Amino acid sequence: MSVHPWNLVAILLMGIATYACRGGGYWLFRQVSPSPAIRAILSYIPGTLFVSFVVPALVHGGVQPVVGAAATAGLMLATRNMTLAIGGGVAAAWVVWLLR
Repeated sequence: MSVHPWNLVAILLMGIATYACRGGGYWLFRQVSPSPAIRAILSYIPGTLFVSFVVPALVHGGVQPVVGAAATAGLMLATRNMTLAIGGGVAAAWVVWLLR
């Protein structure tokens, strides 16, 4: 198997860009102290990123992801156990996949 040199260059540049973004954030927050309001706003970012990944999969994925997400949400509301909810959602999506 041969690897094209430009692929290696692209991978290297993506790694540098990722490190710069992460390191830049740590550097920035060492330079400034965000106010409590900014800290509160930033605390919502992980949830919004998760939603931005899940919604397109639900919209374009068909029945299987919708059933899995519904099972996950229902189990989470019923049990408040994240491990059980995720496992049940995966199992429900898997059953839909098997029945197709």
